[in-house]
Amino acid sequence: MALQKHLLPFFIVIIISYFASSYSSLQEDPLDNPGYDDGGSFKSVIKQNNAVLSLNRLVASISAKTVNVDSFGAKGDGSTDDTQAFKKAWEAACASQGAVLVVPAKKNYLLKPIKFSGPCKPGLTVQILGTLEASSDRSDYSKDSTEWLIFENIQTLSVEGGGTINGNGKIWWENSCKINKKLPCKDAPTALTFYKSQNLSVRNLKIQNAQQIHVSFQDCTGVQVSGLTVTAPGESPNTDGIHVTNTQNMHISGCVIGTGDDCISIVSGSKNVQASDITCGPGHGISIGSLGDGKSTAYVSGIIVNGAKLSGTKNGVRIKTWQGGSGSASNIKFMNIEMNNVTNPIIIDQNYCDQDKPCNQQLSAVQIKDVLYLNIKGTSASNVAVKFDCSQSFPCQGIVLQNVNLQKEGKGAAKAECNNVKLTDLGVVSPRCP
Repeated sequence: MALQKHLLPFFIVIIISYFASSYSSLQEDPLDNPGYDDGGSFKSVIKQNNAVLSLNRLVASISAKTVNVDSFGAKGDGSTDDTQAFKKAWEAACASQGAVLVVPAKKNYLLKPIKFSGPCKPGLTVQILGTLEASSDRSDYSKDSTEWLIFENIQTLSVEGGGTINGNGKIWWENSCKINKKLPCKDAPTALTFYKSQNLSVRNLKIQNAQQIHVSFQDCTGVQVSGLTVTAPGESPNTDGIHVTNTQNMHISGCVIGTGDDCISIVSGSKNVQASDITCGPGHGISIGSLGDGKSTAYVSGIIVNGAKLSGTKNGVRIKTWQGGSGSASNIKFMNIEMNNVTNPIIIDQNYCDQDKPCNQQLSAVQIKDVLYLNIKGTSASNVAVKFDCSQSFPCQGIVLQNVNLQKEGKGAAKAECNNVKLTDLGVVSPRCP
């Protein structure tokens, strides 16, 4: 231990030196897309976050205190309520610098809604090796029906381990108004929420059968998400895979997502969000929005989807806004994407209306501008492979299609439908707007 403490400053100096050199080099490595923000500043922020998280893991590995939930009375037998044991274990880990909270492998821990609240001592890691399973008793959520597991107000946190988070959502889906039209529409819990936190690493987890959204990041900055496998039946309602709201400087990579709603959804207040190496399907695709609901003001910018494969999804890459809203969705890039039998491969919908009654025509709209579609290929399950349904009052501006080749699955030819859009085609583009 004395040797470890002696070496700690030396390792910290190495990490800080690496961070400084990486930051410097990234200033000279822009994305080569003339006419658009080069993304260099965004990439440098991501590299800074990586350095901070690497330093966190180094400090934790050298001076870690292990906190095992079993030591606080958790049974992990799949039937005993382990919520209070997890609360006690969290309090102990949160109070210890560089602590590792361990959820042992080959056990199934039954949990009611629980908040893991900060502030905590720096360098905290939650290592999920076993399974966390949500209570299926809906009365357990009477105080707050919108959350199950929530981490809030924490700086520098890693959640990892290869284990499983099971939302046990079937009972919620059966009571959804989207499944049973006779029932009133009510909230259902998000399985895993990160709220008002900074410098997060969430990696190598299986998240399945959420009550509603699987994992949500709200009001966070500096987020790294990698190696997640997110699954739920294709007919499960509102079960978005990864939901991002009012969150900045985020990188999602190497994730496999198949649910009953959007694989990734990015909504208002989000900026500098990148998704790469994403496998999506079943589901509703990768969406920005919806934005502007209830005449609200929404801003989203600096979104990059670079490297994705979508199969059998309802949509491919989509931007959706309600009429009557305001604000903007801008500086967006969809690049290097493969579509396989996707119903709406490329779609901008400024007349989005997700309600039973028809939406009234409105004069205002969220402005959509500076959107690049680059190197997108594959097949469309419908005749319309490209659809730009933009606002007459606020037409889509600066839309660029470059090297886009989408063919109709089976017989027939794919086509494009384009309304109220200022468009540029570069290279081979098929289908083209008339």
